Amino acid sequence: MDKKVLASKPHYMILDGLRGVAAIMVVVFHIFEAHSGGKKLLQTVNHGYLAVDFFFLLSGYVIGYAYDDRWGTMSTGNFFKRRLVRLQPMVIMGSIVGALFFYFQHSTVMWPIMGQVPVWKTILLMLIGAVMLPVPQSMDVRGWNEMYPLNGPAWSLFFEYLANIFYGLFIRRFSKTALSILVFLSACALVHYTTMGTEGDVIGGWSTDPVQLRIGFTRLMYPFFGGLLLSRISRPVPVKQAFLWCSLLLITVLCIPRIGGAEHPWMNGLYESAVIIFIFPLIVYLGAGGEVKGKVPTGICKFLGDISYPIYITHYPIIYLYTGWVVDKKLSLQQVYPYSLLVLVSAIAIAYLSLKLYDEPLRAWLRKKIPG
Repeated sequence: MDKKVLASKPHYMILDGLRGVAAIMVVVFHIFEAHSGGKKLLQTVNHGYLAVDFFFLLSGYVIGYAYDDRWGTMSTGNFFKRRLVRLQPMVIMGSIVGALFFYFQHSTVMWPIMGQVPVWKTILLMLIGAVMLPVPQSMDVRGWNEMYPLNGPAWSLFFEYLANIFYGLFIRRFSKTALSILVFLSACALVHYTTMGTEGDVIGGWSTDPVQLRIGFTRLMYPFFGGLLLSRISRPVPVKQAFLWCSLLLITVLCIPRIGGAEHPWMNGLYESAVIIFIFPLIVYLGAGGEVKGKVPTGICKFLGDISYPIYITHYPIIYLYTGWVVDKKLSLQQVYPYSLLVLVSAIAIAYLSLKLYDEPLRAWLRKKIPG
């Protein structure tokens, strides 16, 4: 096998940075969500959860760019090895962090059953989560019926793995026409779900019940394979200040207040569909065409890109702790904003330490031990 062909291609630095911007917005969204009382209309970063759909689209685009032209010299097995080395170490870390925070968190008003969970069950859930197996609702230990109850956001990695499997086994062989049909049908399914349902949004995907699984697949199919199609049919053009403008656009669409209120949920669903189908691909396209110049902008993009995956997969155990505390004490954001900032800083610190002390060294070791 020609190792030169399989050598890592240059990263799109701006896309790495945008992934980091989206990941931090997820943390900010979850901090504000803790004070919303579960009411969508009271959210501040109202569409922050759409960052997950942005991640899916970015993943599809980057995988198409990185692997589409390598299948003549790379086997399916080697593709899966490379994806495992990239994704799995932080999945394990997220499960460990989740177990530690769960063990030290007491029962709360939101999660009264936590105090009844034995240590052996916490360890079992940690081990199951570390190998990316979703658990049935019968193993729920918190009350939210999450497929990964120690680290909720791992649900999106479950679907990320499925997308990689679909791509590696089948969809990589699709022609542009066949892929376009798949993407079009996926877009139709997305619009139908968001506008014809009662919720008017894409929130969900984290449980193993049929309704949640439908949401998960609906959220996965268009963004991931739309990103793959975008990588095949587009050629980036130079864009000045691309990182700045793309970041502002991304933050803006995630912060737009909920549209239509409780009376017209379809309006919000239409907005979210438009963002996922049109705005996110535009952001990725513009970001891919941009260039980072200067030591400081390059350093910012690199830092944000480096922590993007670690912060996403390790931040939520802290959010569980924070949410349980503010709900129990009925605390507003104004009362506890220094602690909110501490949560954000702590999430970034845990992500960075996990990256430097664990993820990067382990991946380097695995690449030597597992050729591919």
